[in-house]
Amino acid sequence: MRSGLKYGCWVVLLVSLVGCNDQSVVPEDEPDASTWETISKRILEPNCTQACHTSGTSFAEQSGLVLTRDVAYEELVDVPPRNETARNDGLVLVSSAGPAGLVQSYLWEKIDAPNADHFYSDHPFYGALMPLGGSPLTYGELEYIRQWIHAGAPEEGEVADRALLEDTTRYAQDQFTPLAIPARGMQLRLGPFEVAPQFEREFFYYEPLTHSEDLLIERMEISMRPGSHHFILYTFDDSIPQSLMPVPQTIRDLREPNGQANPQNFTPMLYHVFFAGTQWPRMNYHFPPGVALRLPANTGIDLNSHYVNRGNTPAEGEVHINLHFADPAEVEHVADVLMMNNQSFALPPQQETTVERTFRVNERIHVFQLFSHAHEHMTRFEVEIDGGRRDGELVYVATDWEHPPILELDPPLTLESGEGFTLRATYDNDTDRTLRFGLLSEDEMMILFGYFYRD
Repeated sequence: MRSGLKYGCWVVLLVSLVGCNDQSVVPEDEPDASTWETISKRILEPNCTQACHTSGTSFAEQSGLVLTRDVAYEELVDVPPRNETARNDGLVLVSSAGPAGLVQSYLWEKIDAPNADHFYSDHPFYGALMPLGGSPLTYGELEYIRQWIHAGAPEEGEVADRALLEDTTRYAQDQFTPLAIPARGMQLRLGPFEVAPQFEREFFYYEPLTHSEDLLIERMEISMRPGSHHFILYTFDDSIPQSLMPVPQTIRDLREPNGQANPQNFTPMLYHVFFAGTQWPRMNYHFPPGVALRLPANTGIDLNSHYVNRGNTPAEGEVHINLHFADPAEVEHVADVLMMNNQSFALPPQQETTVERTFRVNERIHVFQLFSHAHEHMTRFEVEIDGGRRDGELVYVATDWEHPPILELDPPLTLESGEGFTLRATYDNDTDRTLRFGLLSEDEMMILFGYFYRD
């Protein structure tokens, strides 16, 4: 091996309701406040209405749900959800049926983060867990809402003890969970591998595949050990010279242990085509019904892992990836990748800077997923529609650079030719150097990813 790092890395081929979380100061209740008033003031307002479920926002239009205090009760209780699958399953947003109401309440399914595996495995078309892109509700908040629904979700009266809200612990999925081999699909495993202390390790590992026909992917699962900055699957553009194709099943580190770059390992990146990826330690994404992502015949995958270890002892990284195959007879639309990447910016030292860039499309497309990518100095990432009848409408907000929300658009957002998205990112550069586009977490990025399909 080339460097002094301990290498133990390999790949094994083992063949929406939307919301936000903006933690702000929570007001105290009036002594005689009802349980519903407490939920509205102390849970919904700080977690859901600061930027999302407020009248006039794209998030409210997409979900059909406004959660401000004046209308939230009428919007929630015994109201069918906008999500078609949940509605067909007989759910309402919040059921007033008493003890039986919990299993009939779409809201409970969406906020019950401790049961995330159940949510994504049993309800793949229910969208994302809420609050989108933010911390889960505390165990105290969840129990308070559970007792309210169990009591019939009344608007008046106190049916849960406010002392429950003193439990501010939250569910956190920090443990690495190996993935089971999919019944119909393929599994890739990367690692285990070592990440040196006080070091960012980023590398590529090319896995050639030998499938003789196109594969259609309907679901992707990714599970990573803690410490990952990102994990991305790339394919290569057909224009890559054969001389630049990577040696299969060989680690290509971007940096030596002393931080020195390996220039020869950067060159193939010029021909990368984004296929899938995540910054979440656990992702279980199911494409909408009738939509699948194509992996062309005989196409290999370049696996890109980036781990950050700021501790004083070596850390261990590992990634599992499951690609679940669709039945071609059930596929109506083939998904394509949306990638809008702004690399032209400079962030002056000791200064907050907002960068804006507009990207337009040259054909009619239907966007059904969006997520941002930036680094540790990003404080806010917004996406607005550019052009058309919804010009200027805010459709995406991220305030967590490490785990940006994955926004699922159901129904899809249609962009006509000439329309597009305006990306607006704010950065707080608290260093003494000018920050520009770069691969280290201490550098910066400004990328919008997503998926769409054509007519």
